[in-house]
Amino acid sequence: MLWFHYTGDDDFMHERITEILVAISGYVWGLPMILLLLGTGIYLTIILRGMQVWTLWPALRLAFMKKYQEQDAEGDISHFQALMTALSATVGVGNIAGVATAIAVGGPGALFWMWVTGLLGMATKYSEAVLAVKYREVDKFGMMSGGPMYYISNGLGFRKLGVMFAVFTVFATFGIGNMVQSNSVAQAMSDTFSIPVWITGIVLCIGTGLVIVGGIKSIARVTSAMVPFMIIFYIVGSVIALIAFRANIIDAFGLVFHYAFNPTAAAGGFLGSTIALTMRMGIARGIFSNESGLGSSPIAAAAAKTKNPVGQALVSMTQTFIDTIIVCTFTGIVIISSGLWSNGETGAVLSSSAFELGMSHKLGAAVLAISLAFFAYSTLVGWSYYGEKAIEFLFKEGVIKPYRVLFTLVVFVGAIAKLELVWAFADIMNGLMAFPNLVGLLGLSRVVVEETKKYLPHELERLRQ
Repeated sequence: MLWFHYTGDDDFMHERITEILVAISGYVWGLPMILLLLGTGIYLTIILRGMQVWTLWPALRLAFMKKYQEQDAEGDISHFQALMTALSATVGVGNIAGVATAIAVGGPGALFWMWVTGLLGMATKYSEAVLAVKYREVDKFGMMSGGPMYYISNGLGFRKLGVMFAVFTVFATFGIGNMVQSNSVAQAMSDTFSIPVWITGIVLCIGTGLVIVGGIKSIARVTSAMVPFMIIFYIVGSVIALIAFRANIIDAFGLVFHYAFNPTAAAGGFLGSTIALTMRMGIARGIFSNESGLGSSPIAAAAAKTKNPVGQALVSMTQTFIDTIIVCTFTGIVIISSGLWSNGETGAVLSSSAFELGMSHKLGAAVLAISLAFFAYSTLVGWSYYGEKAIEFLFKEGVIKPYRVLFTLVVFVGAIAKLELVWAFADIMNGLMAFPNLVGLLGLSRVVVEETKKYLPHELERLRQ
C-alpha cells in the first residue's frame, strides 16, 4: 500500500511519487483556484449585499440560544448540533499549524488576509447552506441527505458533476478526514507524552467506531459536547500565553496591519516576503482552515431541523467566523507577540515554541498537544459523516454500515503509518472538491438570492421576539 514506508528501490519510487503528487497539489491549489474561491466569495458578498456583516449578531443568537432552535421542524439535528458537527470538521490542524505556516512564510500580514478570507467566506458558507437545505432529500431510513452533490444534481441538473464531487469527497474523507487526522493525534501524543502510536491508534479506532455507528445523531451529540470544550480550552491556553506577552499585543496587531500592505524584510530565520506572497499565504491558509467553498460543511447543514433554508444558513455562516476570525486570530497573535515568527520555524513547531515561551516548557507543550489532539479527533469524526453521505449518494444506503466499519479500521492504519503520499493525495482530492462545488454555487447564486429575499425578513423578525 502506498502510504507505508518503503526501502531500497521502493523507497526511491515512494519519494518520486510523493514529489509528483506534491507538484500536482501545487497546481490544484495554485493561484487560479485561490482566485476562484476568493472571487466567488466577493461575488456572493456583493449580490447578498454584505449580509454576513449586518446579520452576524442575529445569526449567533440563532446558533447558540436554545429558544430559537427549531425542534419541531423537518430534519435530524438542531441548528446548534449542525454547527458543532461542521465546526468539528473545520477547527483542526490548520488552525494551529496552518496559521503558523502562513505567518512563517508570508509574515504577520498574512493574518490580515486570513481575516479577509474569513469575512468573504462567510457569504460562501451561507450560500452553500441555503442550497444544501433547499435541495436535500430524505433517504429510505428517514434521514436527511444533502450537500453539493445534491444541489449540483437536482438544482443545476448536472448529475455527472455531482458524482465527481462525491467521488472526490470519499477520497478526501479517507485522507485528510481520517488517516491524516489520526496520524496527527498519534504523533502529538508520542512526542509530548511518549505514548506509543499503536496505543493511540487503538484508542482512536474504538472511540471513532463507538461514535459513528449511531450516525449523525450520535456524531452530533458528541461534537456538541466536545467542540465547545476544545475551543474554550484552546482559547484559555492562548490567553495564558498572551498574558506573558501582554506588552507586545498592541504591537502585534500593528505588525499585522502594516505588513498586510508592505513587504516584510528578511530578519533572523525569516526570508522576507512580498505583498503578493503575504496575500497568497494568508488567503490560501484561510481557505484551507475554514473550508468555505470546498463544499464539505453544507453536508452537515442539510441535516439540520429547519423550516426554511435561510435559518440554517445563518447558523452555518457563523462557523467561518468562529474558525477564522476567532480561533485563528488567537493562534496568530500568540505567535506574533511572542517574537518567534521570524526565527525560521514553521507549522506546529512554531506554534509549540510560542506557547512554550508564554508558559513553562512542559505546560505549553501539553496545552498545544492536547488541543491538537482534540482538533484532529473532532475533524476525524466530523469528516466521517461527510464521507458517509458522499458514498451513500454514489451507491445508496446499503453501503453505509460497511463504510463505517472500513472508516473505523482505517483510523488505526493512519495512526501507525507513514503518510507522505496520503498527505499529498488528500490535498489534491480536497482541492478538487472545490471546482464542482463552485460551479454549483455560481450557477445557483440566483436561487440563493431568491431564498434570502423570501425568508430572511421572517428569520430576523423571529429573532427580535
